[in-house]
Amino acid sequence: MNLSRRHLLTGACALALASTALAGGVVPAAAQAVNLADLHQPGPLGDKTLGSDKAPVTIVEYASVTCSHCANFHARTFPTLKQKYIDSGKVRLIFREFPTQPAEVAIAGFMLARCSGDNYFPLLDALFEQQKRWASDPYNGFLRIAKQAGFTQQTFDACLKDSKLAGEIQQVAVRGNEKFKVESTPTFFINGQKVVGDISAAELEKLIEPLLK
Repeated sequence: MNLSRRHLLTGACALALASTALAGGVVPAAAQAVNLADLHQPGPLGDKTLGSDKAPVTIVEYASVTCSHCANFHARTFPTLKQKYIDSGKVRLIFREFPTQPAEVAIAGFMLARCSGDNYFPLLDALFEQQKRWASDPYNGFLRIAKQAGFTQQTFDACLKDSKLAGEIQQVAVRGNEKFKVESTPTFFINGQKVVGDISAAELEKLIEPLLK
């Protein structure tokens, strides 16, 4: 993969620490639960969320913009999740960054999403939707998407040079791995129940509906 320009500048590359050990993939759902208080405690960057804080179901999603299974989930399953459950107040989604290989590319994509402020989820959606387009040239692909979200060349480059932000994003993944045993993407926690892999809308509904009764 071409990582121009200068390997997406320096910020994302400086702290690509653990991603080789945390590479993504699809594995069967796991019957594991975690402590909800710990899981719902945001890290230093704060969490990005969709839906009502009063929703009876909370889904924590760990995903990577370089993960094809994550892109497939967001194309195939997320629209149903959002329309049927998030927008109706039944589910709250907490999205957490979990950069997978190429680590510097994934971190750079998440940095841009964080730098976009209120456009975090729209920019994230664009990164997933256009993953196959930007994969061969991440720098220019990201720049094209970022400009559509209001970035200039200068703000784009400045964001990607922010090594502090890169490190904080990496720490989201390190915490997920060390504390909650997240090892691949996508990984979901549905009211604390761990589910691993690209889950279909029908499978997701079977897990959510009993929690709403």
